[in-house]
Amino acid sequence: MRVNGTLINYYFHCKRQCYLHGNRLNLEDNSEIVKIGKALHEEKAAKSSNSEIMIDNICLDRLTSEYLTEIKKSDADEEACKWQLLYYLFVLKQKGIERKGKLEFIEKNKSGNRIMIMELTEELEEQLLHYIDEIEKLLLEEEIPEAIKKKCCNQCAYYEYCYI
Repeated sequence: MRVNGTLINYYFHCKRQCYLHGNRLNLEDNSEIVKIGKALHEEKAAKSSNSEIMIDNICLDRLTSEYLTEIKKSDADEEACKWQLLYYLFVLKQKGIERKGKLEFIEKNKSGNRIMIMELTEELEEQLLHYIDEIEKLLLEEEIPEAIKKKCCNQCAYYEYCYI
């Protein structure tokens, strides 16, 4: 599987989840939390004509003349969201399209919206290329990474696979 935004996000969130999803074990279709996130995306997309744009192996939430906006349900894993957005900016840059990135958290720990603006610098691009290489290596490993056993695991689509 080619690296995509979801794998970038999962790599930062949980290497086991990244590995399983990247090796075609998708358990997200059964997750209520994933369904809620998709419903929120659809609601936002209905209000905008420049949303849900497919380019290669990525799906952009919104693209304007100034920003590539990635919409997230919560800021629970901000680092993972940040690198996913930077990956999307990188893919656009490879196509000759340069934009600033905007992360929009629509529930920010259920206390309202929050927006983060970022740009893909040379330094961040170098780090991103390193992470892409690491993900490609991870997906080829024979051993599944260990479960991380964190509080966030309780709401993960892979919870039953990892713990039951």
